[in-house]
Amino acid sequence: MQQRTNHQLSEYSLKTDRCASILGTGSYLPEYIMTNAKLESMVDTTDEWIRTRTGIRERRIAAAHETTSDMAAAAAAAALKNASISAEEVSMIICATVTPDMFFPSTACFVQSKIGALHAVCFDVSAACSGFLYAMEIARQFIASGQQKIILVLGADKLSTIVNWKDRNTCVLFGDGAGAALLGHREGSGGILATSMGSNGSLANILYTPGGGSAAPTTSENVDQKLATIHMNGRETYKHAVKAMVDSSEKVLAQAGLTINDITCIIPHQANLRIIEAIADRLHVPLNLFHLNLDRYGNTSAAAVAIALHEAAQTKNFRPGDLILLVVFGGGLTWAASIVQW
Repeated sequence: MQQRTNHQLSEYSLKTDRCASILGTGSYLPEYIMTNAKLESMVDTTDEWIRTRTGIRERRIAAAHETTSDMAAAAAAAALKNASISAEEVSMIICATVTPDMFFPSTACFVQSKIGALHAVCFDVSAACSGFLYAMEIARQFIASGQQKIILVLGADKLSTIVNWKDRNTCVLFGDGAGAALLGHREGSGGILATSMGSNGSLANILYTPGGGSAAPTTSENVDQKLATIHMNGRETYKHAVKAMVDSSEKVLAQAGLTINDITCIIPHQANLRIIEAIADRLHVPLNLFHLNLDRYGNTSAAAVAIALHEAAQTKNFRPGDLILLVVFGGGLTWAASIVQW
């Protein structure tokens, strides 16, 4: 039997009558807005340099007392209200994050306590910027099997705590926030139709945080090296992000028996406008098919596509039956694409 390589794409297309539909969405953005002008006073950069290379004009930064679970709980409360579902009805909470409140307990457990979801099973997922779609696919499996009925999926990150604010190549990119989606079976909706996922751990050092874990614990000797902050090879990240997101989009469309012309809206990871423009060009679709908010929020990691999904659902007024393509890329390397029937 041929062995799968560590970077070969995994594909999932469930044959089940219990589809996982999005019942409601929510988001939370911190109040403080850090503009490019503010960054000009912090590092050697300019508003024009940031805008022309990334498309970002500003980002939200959480207050010192705000934790990842605080933001996730606020997004969760908004999603519960949006779906007219009580916290007691939630049977599972999956939180995608790379900035947990602490190594353990899970951030999902803290969210459970804060929203009063007393009957929920809770755990976190770590897949960097791809985390929300990874968590959605996990939720889909539980719903399809009948093991769970209502699952709260969260993407939340406080990246301001792991950014090196003296590194002008990375500190201009990131922000804080949280997004949420409630998943459950709904008659008459196809829900998540197909998902394509992939990883390549041999390219981990393109985008990673080398310190702070068991491989390189933070000590008094290395604290000045900023190892527990985001390190990124921008050129390589761009190259792999474009290819992976285009490939996974094409694979998931083929898997669902669709073409790009069937898609109502594309919701990409909100990392860099140049990446999204390149994806649009290679998929042969206009940029206005994409829902974009990176100019206002920057890259919020696992929260980015979740926030954009909620925003798009509120502003574009998706109709039942509309097809949405979500596509992401993150450290790991990780990537994923899902097609959702609204």
